[in-house]
Amino acid sequence: METTVFSIETGSNRGTFDLTRELAEFVATRGDGLLSVFVPHATAGLAILETGAGSDHDFMDALDRLVERDDGLYRHRHGSPGHGADHVVPGFIAPSITIPVVTGRMTLGTWQSVVLVDPNQDNRVRHVRVSFLAG
Repeated sequence: METTVFSIETGSNRGTFDLTRELAEFVATRGDGLLSVFVPHATAGLAILETGAGSDHDFMDALDRLVERDDGLYRHRHGSPGHGADHVVPGFIAPSITIPVVTGRMTLGTWQSVVLVDPNQDNRVRHVRVSFLAG
């Protein structure tokens, strides 16, 4: 198994951050197998969704409706406003995904992208661990 860690600078921005290009480069010379992607953070997750046509913003808006950001709702209250909600998000947005790879290419659909979902504006850098298991 081959493993590496990417650092993604999210700054103070909440949102989705497209990882597809970096992941495609990682698997490009590796043949057939499985790509495992994992974020070791208590306030972030991963998703496969369409980006660029507004879907990524719609996703974050829907997430905010699903997990309200009102600090009065949470026991966990340190950090920026809404931070308690940030700790609930990984219960809905998994911290890992697995993608089949065939001849060095992820088998994503035409409009699918792999994104880091980061609702937390307090952490400016996130880490993404990727591993390739050859088939």
